[in-house]
Amino acid sequence: MAELISREGNKVEFKVAVPAAEVTRAYEQVWAGLARDVRVPGFRPGKAPRKVIEGRVGKGYVEQEVRDRLLQVHYPQAARELKLSLVDATIDPQDIASGQDFTFNVRGETYPDVTLGDWSSVTLEATSPEITDDVLERTLRDLQERNATFESVDRAIEASDQVTIEEQGEEGGTYPVYLDVAEAHVRDALLGKNKGDTVEITVPAHQHGDHEHPEHTVTVKIVDVKTKQLQELNDEFAASLNFESLERLRTDLKNELMRRAEQEGDTARREEFVAHLTEHMQADIPQALLDRRREAMMQEIQDDLSRQGVKWSEYESFMKEQGKLDEFMADLNKNAETRVKRDLALEKLAEDLKVQVSDAEFNQTMTMLAQANGMTPQALSKQLGPNGINAYYTSVVRERALQQALAKLGTQSGGAQPEATQTEAQSAAEQEGAGQDAGEETKTEE
Repeated sequence: MAELISREGNKVEFKVAVPAAEVTRAYEQVWAGLARDVRVPGFRPGKAPRKVIEGRVGKGYVEQEVRDRLLQVHYPQAARELKLSLVDATIDPQDIASGQDFTFNVRGETYPDVTLGDWSSVTLEATSPEITDDVLERTLRDLQERNATFESVDRAIEASDQVTIEEQGEEGGTYPVYLDVAEAHVRDALLGKNKGDTVEITVPAHQHGDHEHPEHTVTVKIVDVKTKQLQELNDEFAASLNFESLERLRTDLKNELMRRAEQEGDTARREEFVAHLTEHMQADIPQALLDRRREAMMQEIQDDLSRQGVKWSEYESFMKEQGKLDEFMADLNKNAETRVKRDLALEKLAEDLKVQVSDAEFNQTMTMLAQANGMTPQALSKQLGPNGINAYYTSVVRERALQQALAKLGTQSGGAQPEATQTEAQSAAEQEGAGQDAGEETKTEE
């Protein structure tokens, strides 16, 4: 049961009480999992006494597991019950014990008041690309190109050939070059040459990653020359792609192109509609909200760089040297503001349309999301944490509001319903200012 304690402007505080029966049930679930997973010498699986298991994992571990399990369920549920859309929150859990009520206080910040302009009669101009016979034929030719074969020839190199070259020097290697997609300086150096020739390729000065490479020369030997062989567009070609006939290939390919065009049109109309909402809305956006979003985006960038083995400090220094750091930060600020405005507009749209997502519907969505990512719902909930679950719920409500609004305008075909992924759920959690895991998202005040 959730009880609103205070609300002043965007600041809000509420209290949640979890009945003793639910606390006891959570303890039983945690103990059952531990009995199944913890191996104790001298006892068969599931037969070790709780005192023995507790001695191995620690009493604090059991309490934390129960506390996390209850917070993951009751914090987002309380926010929905009180109709609070929280930007960020600090959760202060009280002591927990089996057979006793468990309470926790939440202090957070809600989204600012937003007023949307009249969108009910807006005309969206974005359309789906037209799939003409010419588009279909170009796509068939692309398929023909991608399935081409190459045969060795004894003649001078031509523009569509595949040329195998051996780079000379200690760090050299042998690799193929496709002249029809090669860079101009490579193509010009090889055209007209023959197998066995040694060629010098002048590579112009260029930038690769965070390194500036001066002009230099590479010496290569031509090992082989192959000419491209295109299959004729007939039933045999279709059969090589597992289609019963060329006509069936054309039909299925056109249907797929039309499906993608419809999705592209839907996406364009969605973005046009959201842009209209944000352009005509009125809101006094707190700087703290913009700062949090910018910091979350910066963290995403730093994480991406880290996965590529690049330190942010090195990348920052490189941008300073290139005189691009100010431009980078300006773009980051602009993108953060755009994302915040988008979220505020869709949040208000959901409120105006009185969009509802029941606990049963949301639980089903979470279950499907967990299954799609090879996880149990419990594991997904633990990974997202209370703030992450609440943020994901908010994203589901916004998406439903957007679909309902476009349906009212008669512009959504219904063919472009984006599927939720674990990455999207985690991204929603991070963008809302949530932590990276359950431990960080539950901030315990001493």
